[in-house]
Amino acid sequence: MPTVLRIGAFRFFFYSNENGEPADIQRDRMLAKFWLRLIVLASSTRFSPHNLRKLTSLVKENEEIFLEAWNEYFSI
Repeated sequence: MPTVLRIGAFRFFFYSNENGEPADIQRDRMLAKFWLRLIVLASSTRFSPHNLRKLTSLVKENEEIFLEAWNEYFSI
């Protein structure tokens, strides 16, 4: 599972076996999964609403980095 970016306590990554899914990025332990095309929270586990808002903002701010890493890894 390649780590794409670390911001504070957050580690953003994707699973290397998910190339059949739309591009996504996740944060470990307390898991949150975001679709990257039209940023949408796909699922989350144990995050407070406050943290989910913060994560959504961080994903939007770094969307280009995440998509570039996804596309490069899966050679799209």
